[in-house]
Amino acid sequence: MGATAILLVLLMPALSRSQTAAGAAPARAAPDDPVAVFTDHPRLFLRPAHLRMLRRERERATARWQQFGAFVSQDAPLPESAFAQALYYQVSGDPASGRRAVTWALGPGTDLRQLALVFDWCQELLTESQRSRLIARLQQGMAQTAGDDSIPAVRSRALAAVALFDHVPQAPNRELERVVRGWWEGKMAPALASGREVVPRDDAYPLWELLHAIRDNTNLDLRESARKFFKEFPIEHLASYYPAAFPGEDNDFRIGAMAESGEPDLERAALSRAAELAMVAYDNNAEESQYLQGWLMHDHFMLRGPFGAPYEFLWANPYQPGLSFTHVPLIYHSDTFGRLFVRSNWDDSADWFGYFDGTAQLFREGHRLSVNLKAAAAPLSLESAVIAWGSAAPKLRLHLEDTQEALILVGLAPARTYQVEVDDEEVFEETSDPGGILVLDLPRGKDVGVRVNMAP
Repeated sequence: MGATAILLVLLMPALSRSQTAAGAAPARAAPDDPVAVFTDHPRLFLRPAHLRMLRRERERATARWQQFGAFVSQDAPLPESAFAQALYYQVSGDPASGRRAVTWALGPGTDLRQLALVFDWCQELLTESQRSRLIARLQQGMAQTAGDDSIPAVRSRALAAVALFDHVPQAPNRELERVVRGWWEGKMAPALASGREVVPRDDAYPLWELLHAIRDNTNLDLRESARKFFKEFPIEHLASYYPAAFPGEDNDFRIGAMAESGEPDLERAALSRAAELAMVAYDNNAEESQYLQGWLMHDHFMLRGPFGAPYEFLWANPYQPGLSFTHVPLIYHSDTFGRLFVRSNWDDSADWFGYFDGTAQLFREGHRLSVNLKAAAAPLSLESAVIAWGSAAPKLRLHLEDTQEALILVGLAPARTYQVEVDDEEVFEETSDPGGILVLDLPRGKDVGVRVNMAP
């Protein structure tokens, strides 16, 4: 079976229905139904079943709890101190930690996301005066960022609106309507369906926080309006990592494909892992989630630093079974967005090729190399595929091995029809994707001539 066929088998079944805390599948509301919150505090990420699991982690003194708990109980400097302190309070019941989070929120705190978490998670500690002041801060933060449609900003306003829902009339309701009906259903979902790049890789974590907050509290699953994107995204996220692990001070990191040069940002790397943990938590029955779980449960990648440990503890579920990620196809091709990631194998020493956002890169022997498609001549041969450049497309002669699933042409004109002629076969037509990629299934085990020309 060819790589494209394998990928379709993996990715194209219907989205599995994730379960709410109550065990029911999320409903799909009519477009004119109001977006209403129906839950009690804590609402954000700590629904009853999940909170029970985290409290069991504390009782069992697991490695993740010990790592996270040590930072908080020893009053270590934490980059997101209010998030960590409020989470510790909810799991341990220690009011001193909760009060420190409240002090931050009523004092120097300006991060709207953390303000929402403190308000939601520390409700029982707030006096009426503190609650009123914090409500005012949340409303002010929502108003100040109202014109920002980036995913992190929308996420933060949505968290604030969910936290405030039955405390303030109208404003939270209006904000949730804007987020769900205006921003997501009116802009984002149509853009994803049309192949526009509106979800940068680094925005995966805030996007999944948004998904959790909306589904857990309104019973609406935003994935329903962009099913293909959400079916493919977890596997794309996995395939887009460079093969080699990057050693950090506290743990190893996987580094996602990036167009910019320089050293990787390890906070971004930590949030990339946190995003995958949140993906699994959102829908742990989905096949792609189970592959991610198999990828995530390697202890030397567990987030142990002061920034990552709270995320690791909040989202990781070591009791969730996973599938071996080595069964994920070595070729990932998104014909919607025009992206390609190819590995030679799933070892850390693998060769890797990426073509994304108009950038071509080769990762080999621990080094990331830029590829100039206009200057490149000889095809690149990996164990799983042969990759050739558009400049060489008019005439190629190559030999596909049995392990090589396809000839992949990159750098062609986007969304154009090409006539393909293969030795001893009839001429056929194929259309390149929006990134100018064409995947061709060719005979293996022999020399083959291939001629590719733009159709008249």
